[in-house]
Amino acid sequence: MGVTLHLAIGILGNAASLLLYAAPILTFTRVLIEEKYGGFLCVPYTIALLNCLLYTWYGLPVVSNKWENFPLITINGIGILLEFSFIIIYFRFAPPKTKASSTTRKKMVCLLLIHVVMVFCITPCVSAFALKDHRHRKVLVGCVGLVASVSMYASPLIVVKQVIKTKSVEFMPFYLSLFSFLASLIWMAYGLLGRDLFLASPNLVGCPPGLLQLVVYFVYRNKKILREEDDLEKNGPLQHHEPATITCSCITNSKQ
Repeated sequence: MGVTLHLAIGILGNAASLLLYAAPILTFTRVLIEEKYGGFLCVPYTIALLNCLLYTWYGLPVVSNKWENFPLITINGIGILLEFSFIIIYFRFAPPKTKASSTTRKKMVCLLLIHVVMVFCITPCVSAFALKDHRHRKVLVGCVGLVASVSMYASPLIVVKQVIKTKSVEFMPFYLSLFSFLASLIWMAYGLLGRDLFLASPNLVGCPPGLLQLVVYFVYRNKKILREEDDLEKNGPLQHHEPATITCSCITNSKQ
């Protein structure tokens, strides 16, 4: 019964996380159709990519015991494909390098990607060759993944600040906030049932920001927008989908 319940919660977590990961698709589809950069930021997608890479590795039999964390592999594998696609679209349609601000952003993302690749390459190598049992491998990969997840969960605070400042929830879609909260809640339960604190802890951190987004949404949902200018570099019409990355992501889940 316990194994069945654990698997069922993992499937529910996959569904909630898939909806969360898929939220930015509308934004990037519009970018592809219009072939026009929408002022979105790429850093959250890069951090989410690292999170997905680490927890995909965490779920593999090298770190986990056999295939106990198969739901973890499936959803984070999908997340890797989506986040990597979003990053490619960013580099394809971002403004030309002649603009100083764009150059700075692209360089920052490139440097961040280099660090992502370094962290991901070092972590599997150390865990696979330097550590000899699953418990120590889980500790190493789980600690690194925890840092990545906490960094990813810092994003909603920026969005909440923007909503409070503008008194408009156009930058924080309701279903995005809802699925972010539900995904964190479900995966936290998944980690607790599996007695895996390295999977429960990041989502425990992610639940309060998700709940805060919902509270702020209901407080400001009927407020009038204070500013109406269409500044793509700051709060353009395409950027209101940007919060899709904040959650995206924390797909941390496991079974002991």
